Amino acid sequence: MESIPANRRLWNQISGDYQDRHDARIGAAPRLWGMYSVPDAHLNALGDVTGKRVLELGCGAGQWSRALAAEGAQVVGIDLSEAQLDAAASAMGADRYPLVQGAAEQLPFADDSFDLVFCDFGGLSWAPPHLAVPQAARVLRRGGRLVFNVASPWFEACYDEAASRVTTTLQKDYFGLSGIAEGDGATSYQLTYGDWVRVLRGAGLVIDDLIEPRPDRGTTNGYNETDPPDWAHRWPAELLWVTRRPSTTE
Repeated sequence: MESIPANRRLWNQISGDYQDRHDARIGAAPRLWGMYSVPDAHLNALGDVTGKRVLELGCGAGQWSRALAAEGAQVVGIDLSEAQLDAAASAMGADRYPLVQGAAEQLPFADDSFDLVFCDFGGLSWAPPHLAVPQAARVLRRGGRLVFNVASPWFEACYDEAASRVTTTLQKDYFGLSGIAEGDGATSYQLTYGDWVRVLRGAGLVIDDLIEPRPDRGTTNGYNETDPPDWAHRWPAELLWVTRRPSTTE
């Protein structure tokens, strides 16, 4: 909870520059996952969203939400940052959807409200997972799904802070990955594989798949420098979790 005001300040400060740098890439086509813009059509993580009530957990400027609203989903976007929500509101077209300011740790929605909760480096990268995952599970209807993409522990453990790039050398201990200081009290979060499993199962979710998106050789990382350039073709840079709240018949 202590990171909420600091993370809000950070994203209010960097929102404009972030969108200038990344909006064209994130919104280049519908449903592009992560640092390497891997199409969901190749991964089949979300499925058909037509008519479903969908929550984007940390919607930023709403590139994903706009795409899913255009497909017929009943989307709600939530974000901690007013500046990010202003960017989302400014970019809305004909397919409008509600925007809510709030934290993934304290979702302001009733139980059993959504068929799908998802994020792509959103709320589950910038909120403590042991708090945010149970909140996401709470607002899911029976049979609803939580689908989210985060950095892999490999990527974080190989990140050289001094050089500001990902390398082939382990820089941090794998065990003990948790909060990552982002400056001025802001914090992002990283877990080991085992800790993710425990958090998800502890929230009563069933893990249907763990996709490790693998970009083609030559695909550039839009956010980080990597050495070698084909780092994510050789090792998993991201984890795309596909989970669900069990139905009443399970």
